[in-house]
Amino acid sequence: MPRALITGITGQDGFYLSEHLLAQGYEVYGLIRGQANPKLQIIERTLPDVRIVEGDLLDQASLMNAVQKVKPDEVYNLAAISFVMLSWNQPELTGEITGLGALRMLEAIRLTTGASSSRSKSGAGIRFYQASSSEMFGKVRETPQSETTPFHPRSPYGVAKAYAHYITVNYRESYGIHACSGILFNHESPKRGPEFVSRKITLAAARIKLGLQKELLLGDIEPRRDWGYAGDYVRAMHLMLKAKKPDDYVIGTGETHQVKDFARLAFGRLGLNWEDHVRTDPQFIRPAEVDLLIADASKAKKELGWKPDVSFRQLVEMMVDADLAQESKLSAASA
Repeated sequence: MPRALITGITGQDGFYLSEHLLAQGYEVYGLIRGQANPKLQIIERTLPDVRIVEGDLLDQASLMNAVQKVKPDEVYNLAAISFVMLSWNQPELTGEITGLGALRMLEAIRLTTGASSSRSKSGAGIRFYQASSSEMFGKVRETPQSETTPFHPRSPYGVAKAYAHYITVNYRESYGIHACSGILFNHESPKRGPEFVSRKITLAAARIKLGLQKELLLGDIEPRRDWGYAGDYVRAMHLMLKAKKPDDYVIGTGETHQVKDFARLAFGRLGLNWEDHVRTDPQFIRPAEVDLLIADASKAKKELGWKPDVSFRQLVEMMVDADLAQESKLSAASA
C-alpha cells in the first residue's frame, strides 16, 4: 500500500488530495502543527482514515522526524500562507513558511534518504510535489503562460513561491530527488476559505439571497483569472508523481474570466443582479495587482493525460449551491 505525507492537510487542496489518494488505496498522513490545531477536528470528522503526524515547516527537526516516522513514498507540500493579501502584512513569515518551508522539507527528504548528488539513487524512493502558483508569473511577459514563461511576481506570496519552485528544481538537479512542481492557476471549490475572492462572492450571494447580508465589498473587479475546480487539479498533482520522469507542469483551464464575471454568475444563479449588491472598496485593493493570468496546460495534457472536467459555470454554481445550503441550515438552526 503506497504511503503519502501531505503538508497543508487542513486546506482545500489537502482535503481533495487526501480524498483522491485514499480512493486510490493510499495510506495518507497529514502534517499538523500540534494537536491544538482548530481544524484537526474537521479532518477527523470528514476524513477519518487520514492519520495525523506532528510537524512544522518552520522547524527542520520536526520535518525530519515526520519523514522518518511515516516513511512516505510521496510527499506533497501544499502548506503555505496562501492568502495573497496577507502576504503584504506578514512578508517575513510568508517567506519563512511558503518559501523556506519547501527547502526544509526537501532537506528532510535528502537527509533521511542519504541523497548526495544527482547520480545518487537513494533519494528516488521519496517523490516530492511542490505546490507552485500562477502568482509567480505576476506581471506577465507573455500570454498564455507556460512552463517557460519568465516569472515576475507581484506580491511577497508570489516571490516566496518562486523561491520554493526554484529550490525544488535545484534539489531535483543536484540530488536526483524525484521532485516536481505544479504551477497551478486559480482553483476553487466549496472548501475554499471565505477570505478568498471566489468564496467571498458565493458566500455573500447566498447570504444576500437569504436576507442575512445587504452588500458585498470587493477590491478591483477587472483582473482576469483562469479559474478551475480544485478536485480536478489534485488529480494532476498525483499524475506528476506517478510519471516516470520528474518535471514541472502548468495546470489550468486555458480560459480567462474577470472577477465581475464570477460575481455575475454567482448572483445570477440565485436570480439576483450582482450590480445591485456589489461595491468596490479601496481597502481591498492590492498594492500591486496581477491583471491577467491564463494557463497553457498543453504539456500536462500531452505528457500526463490530464484535463479539467468541471467548467467555470459548473464551478461557480457548485459553490453557490453549497453556500446556500450551508447558510440556510445555519439560519434555521439559529432561528
